[in-house]
Amino acid sequence: MTQYLSLKNNNKIDISIKMEINNIKTLGQLKAAGYKSISIKDELRNNLREKIKSGKPVFEGVHGFENTVIPELERAILSRHNINLLGLRGQAKTRLARKMVELLDEYIPFVAGSEINDDPLNPISRFAKDLIEEKGDETQISWLHRNERFFEKLATPDVTVADLIGDVDPIKAANLKLSYADDRVIHFGMIPRANRSIFVINELPDLQARIQVALFNILQEGDIQIRGFKLRMPLDMQFIFTANPEDYTNRGSIVTPLKDRIGSQILTHYPETVEIARTITQQEAKLDENQSDVVYVPSLARDILEQISFEARESEYIDNKSGVSARMSITAFENLISSAERRALKSGVDKTNLRLSDFMGIIPAITGKVELVYEGEQEGAAVVAQHLIGSAIRTLFPNYFPKIEKLEKPGEKTPYSDLIEWFFAESGFELLDDATDAEYQAILDEVTPLDILVKKYQPQLDKKDQYFVKEFVLWALVEYKKLSKDRFAQGHQFKDMYGSYISKL
Repeated sequence: MTQYLSLKNNNKIDISIKMEINNIKTLGQLKAAGYKSISIKDELRNNLREKIKSGKPVFEGVHGFENTVIPELERAILSRHNINLLGLRGQAKTRLARKMVELLDEYIPFVAGSEINDDPLNPISRFAKDLIEEKGDETQISWLHRNERFFEKLATPDVTVADLIGDVDPIKAANLKLSYADDRVIHFGMIPRANRSIFVINELPDLQARIQVALFNILQEGDIQIRGFKLRMPLDMQFIFTANPEDYTNRGSIVTPLKDRIGSQILTHYPETVEIARTITQQEAKLDENQSDVVYVPSLARDILEQISFEARESEYIDNKSGVSARMSITAFENLISSAERRALKSGVDKTNLRLSDFMGIIPAITGKVELVYEGEQEGAAVVAQHLIGSAIRTLFPNYFPKIEKLEKPGEKTPYSDLIEWFFAESGFELLDDATDAEYQAILDEVTPLDILVKKYQPQLDKKDQYFVKEFVLWALVEYKKLSKDRFAQGHQFKDMYGSYISKL
């Protein structure tokens, strides 16, 4: 396969020269091709400039940051800064870091056999320097793809300086019969091995303060020092850190001198609209073709699902300082589809429409994703999840139907009077979770005032969405205390408020 190398001219300006890199195997051939060394920060900067000038999206697949985070990130790259992405969980911090790989050249050369990806024209390790001195232009080179130039480390309290930077290796010393004073006994840590690469440290505050201190020189002077060796290696790195602002008080902190050495700190955020949140969930949810074919999902159902996360971020039961990850909506959507798919499999049908009662199936996806405050713990995680579903329905209902007033004058006729009277006269009905589509639709069709209400206020409604919207009206009336809804083992029972009160007595 023909592979291409992006070369730099003497003015560090990108020039597109198609070249079969398989034919460049020695240092002499590389020099003859006109290759010029460039630092990774300049490499990122130059490729970003080209993307911006061409009008191409720089961070494709990251939504909601177009006018906030991404411009700041682009400015940081153009400034050649190391970057700290500060934000709550589930705000695409790691996704942004991984996307930066696409701004690297597709291939770069390195000295074959080098542990730290030595630049053939600017070697820094003892191994590469000795090899080039011995073989000169015949020194063998290899090619490193940009996907291999991304290193990621989750900061945990057990991480050591040896893990990140390196240490003396007694086994190497014994095998090579070397003194501990010889720098060839050094075993390089993760950071030197990521030379000429992007290195990400996630959850930086979790790193012990003494380990953070070990990063000072790397960020400021760009070099490392291992044990007592005089050796200093000027590494070529792009550092990206991620941190949760709550970590500064709960689990640890970023030491002030380290923060001072990080060029740009960029604040991330959650999606600002339901539309953006829907786009993210649709992109990230892992559904197979069978699920997509079997289950029809109304647009309103997608809005309710995303609104649940917005309600959770404002809920008095949930610790908003810990955040509500976008992963909650993603996993909830997967559970939602699976609830409908399971019902279809049990009914033996090939296709089914999503129901509002299927939202009970997303409770396990919510309970594990939120941190409850004391009041929430008293209520219980499952009850809080049901509160969130109800709040989302309550918030969205006025967008589709007339507002339901809390207080009404006695005898006053409202758009919902006939529907509420129907429940008083008929004593309500039950909607079973595993009812077939025909049974489910027949039960809702019996409620004549409900059909009239939906047709009056949603005349353009798609037939596929009709029954979901009917159930939506019923759940909303429950939230506004106009009807009663009781959960039992097989489904839900809807009654008028007065009849429910009598039955409980």
